[in-house]
Amino acid sequence: MKLVASKQERDLAAMLRNVLATECPPELPRSFKETKDRRVPGQLWKTLTNIGVLGLPFDERYGGSSGSLDDLGVFFVEAGRVLCPTVVHSALYFGLAIDRLGDDAQRQRYLGRLCAGKLHGAIALWNPRDASDLRPTLTAEPAPGGWRVSGTLDFVADADLADVLVVTAGTAELAEPRRTLGLCIDTIDTTDTTTGVRVEPLQAMAGSSLCRVVLEGVHVAESQVLPATGTGELRRLANTVVVLQCLDMVGGADAVLRRTVGHTTSRHQFGRPIGSFQAAQHLVANMHIALTSARLASRSALFWLGRGRMATRETAIARMHAATAYKRITLDAHQLHGGMGYVRETDLHLWSERARTFATIDGTAEVAAGWLRGEVGLG
Repeated sequence: MKLVASKQERDLAAMLRNVLATECPPELPRSFKETKDRRVPGQLWKTLTNIGVLGLPFDERYGGSSGSLDDLGVFFVEAGRVLCPTVVHSALYFGLAIDRLGDDAQRQRYLGRLCAGKLHGAIALWNPRDASDLRPTLTAEPAPGGWRVSGTLDFVADADLADVLVVTAGTAELAEPRRTLGLCIDTIDTTDTTTGVRVEPLQAMAGSSLCRVVLEGVHVAESQVLPATGTGELRRLANTVVVLQCLDMVGGADAVLRRTVGHTTSRHQFGRPIGSFQAAQHLVANMHIALTSARLASRSALFWLGRGRMATRETAIARMHAATAYKRITLDAHQLHGGMGYVRETDLHLWSERARTFATIDGTAEVAAGWLRGEVGLG
């Protein structure tokens, strides 16, 4: 794998950093945390649409930019740096699901609207506590012209803002082997009780948009069934999403480290910068080592996923490093900031709460260690 970013990736990162610094200041994630009336951030969404981020990894035939998975990884690092609202992440995960699991007609139908900023999507394709667990919790029964789907999905990110939700359901056909269907559930509307879809926001830290989605006999047309939902396709998609989350954590951890270095060099105690004390230097050095390990592991996993490999082993290593590093770095940052590190006005808590949330959803570092044990034959 390549260890040095190309000039194109560096230019893309610089452009995204400038745009996100303007369109996603700390006030934006803070507002998501403090308000109960969640909305899609209109100006940010419009800007990301205009510069092609929402279509970055998708083919030009569908309105995309024909970028690579590496390019998408660059965006996630910069998004994590500024705590970009997760509705953007969910939309991109939705696009990847349609692109990987759907047919050409479904790509034309959904990706074009996504790339144009006219559609918000989300996914619920695996156990939110363990991304390697692909067993569906929904049940699909045959119905005229399609399927009737029922069941409950917990901890679905951004379902309350989604127009379309991609899910899996197990069939319940008599005298036939049980199989998994990938389905597009249209019109997720929290105010319309006649659709059979009920979305219930859950209480979570950091303004997280986790929801419970209850489906009661929802009719799904045959044209909304995704054809490529075998275990291999789903696991590779799950690994891709996990690694992109890892890169978001890398970006967030890097932002916290930079803030901390700036604080320790400007804050004085006993007539000296606190960064000149050996204890502080050791903490900062350990933060840097943890961040570098997470960055290299995450980039390695994305590199191999972008070249067609399943990369479960690399994904597990990336998850273990990124989840551990982000939490450790934010905790050490609070310590080095002293009392002011626990004052809400400094905004440091926004990153530490994001670290806790992202290090849990789809599997903790301990869960990822189980993936690795399975890959090396010890599970």
